[in-house]
Amino acid sequence: MTATTKINLQDLYEIDDYLWIQETVKLLKEKQFNELDLENLIEELEDLGNEKKHRVESLLEQIIRHLLLLEYWDSEYERNANHWEAEIFSFRGQLTKVLTTHLRNHLHQELPNIYDDAVGYVIRKSGINIFPLESPYTLDQLLNKDWFPKH
Repeated sequence: MTATTKINLQDLYEIDDYLWIQETVKLLKEKQFNELDLENLIEELEDLGNEKKHRVESLLEQIIRHLLLLEYWDSEYERNANHWEAEIFSFRGQLTKVLTTHLRNHLHQELPNIYDDAVGYVIRKSGINIFPLESPYTLDQLLNKDWFPKH
């Protein structure tokens, strides 16, 4: 590849990012590091890391939402408890599949913010506002597929 091709790779990023990824992977496999579009590669790697963080945050928020509904929304418990437990089970399974040590540490650090977001949602959904100010759940409890609060 020449410098002209590198410019074309940068142009390709703007036109077809999927094709750009394929070409970038090809260059990496061929160890043609000088031909890489480093600016966009760095941006894509940063975005990938952020996407993973957002994904695990979202799954944990879903777990917390459903645990709060299960534990505190008494008038809907009989009708919805099985559904909420199934949702919790599903979200835990999805989260466990993608969780790394780094992402687990991130969730531990972000748990207060994630809990606050979950509470805001549940207040609006249920119309009740009797939730603890801080998470009553530890990260270990939230991730444990067999743990549910007593009702």
